[in-house]
Amino acid sequence: MKRFFRRISPKHAAQDFASQWRAETPYRWHILGIAMAMTFAIFMLFIPKSVRIAPVPPEVVYISTLDENRTDAEIIASNCANQKLKDELEAKLEQQEEARKEAYAALGRATFIDVEEMQAEIEAEQAAARAAAEAAGEVGPSEEEVAKSVEEYCARAAG
Repeated sequence: MKRFFRRISPKHAAQDFASQWRAETPYRWHILGIAMAMTFAIFMLFIPKSVRIAPVPPEVVYISTLDENRTDAEIIASNCANQKLKDELEAKLEQQEEARKEAYAALGRATFIDVEEMQAEIEAEQAAARAAAEAAGEVGPSEEEVAKSVEEYCARAAG
């Protein structure tokens, strides 16, 4: 029995592994993968199930800058005021966009580019995109419908 244990040692195992690994075989990566999977499976058998528990979910703290006791009328009034501010900002952005388009059109005319032809091409592409979206059923309410529904919402809240 002593002779048997004398031949089994970690040093000899490492040397044996190194010599096998250095040998040029086409399957060494496959063998390594299977060996790692089997080692993992054996270790998983020895880990008790009480150790493998789900992690504790984090504690969520909600921070609110708004009063929790607001009435529905106060909430609606706040929403309408924010919508009015948003509409004003969008109108300002649209004005800036129009000014930028006009500046680029003036630059195009100054450099002898046919701006009207380019505008016609852009409008044709946009019309084709709208038609494709309508055909696919991806069209939502128009801007007028949305504006009307927001106005009705704020009017009902105020009245």
